[in-house]
Amino acid sequence: MISYIALIMVDMQNDFLPGGALGVPEGDKIIPAVNQYTRFFSNLNLPVYFTRDWHPEETVHFKQGGGPWPSHCIQNTPGAEFHPDVFIPDKAEILSKGMDPRYDGYSAFDARSKAGKRFPDLLKDRDISTFYIGGIATDYCVRATCLDALKEGFEVYVLRDAIKGVKPEDSRKAIEEITTQGAVPVTFSEVEKSLKKLKN
Repeated sequence: MISYIALIMVDMQNDFLPGGALGVPEGDKIIPAVNQYTRFFSNLNLPVYFTRDWHPEETVHFKQGGGPWPSHCIQNTPGAEFHPDVFIPDKAEILSKGMDPRYDGYSAFDARSKAGKRFPDLLKDRDISTFYIGGIATDYCVRATCLDALKEGFEVYVLRDAIKGVKPEDSRKAIEEITTQGAVPVTFSEVEKSLKKLKN
């Protein structure tokens, strides 16, 4: 097993996909690519993390609490569930964020495991140095997760064919920002080639 490499898929939830409370335009179009990555990493026995927004009903993140967003991904509601077409491996770890009503919680590094352990603390128990990051939305939670991973000293690859943003121009700027900070944009064929080479 290549224990130092892991995959993070960000917020592939009903409310962030078309028809949801905060649906990203054409966000569902990346689902086949997301599944391709998760199956590939799972088949290599590499760690796979799925983040999810898991908000309380009242939070500063929502408009009624003074924030910028309509209510979305409220705990234990259909909108907070992962999209049914998204493949989630049995061994994947679910990370919940945005649970504290006082904070936004955009990044995976703000999240906690089901056991309540903070993601950064969880990583101290794992031999991980490199993250491949995809999901929704490029200009918000994907961006924040990539930047935090880079800040924490991880090597970061952003999955260009498995991300989607709210606004094209903001997404372009987000990609530019995270690549300037050191992230490497890649596609599945490049990832497949490099990881199979490492496995061999």
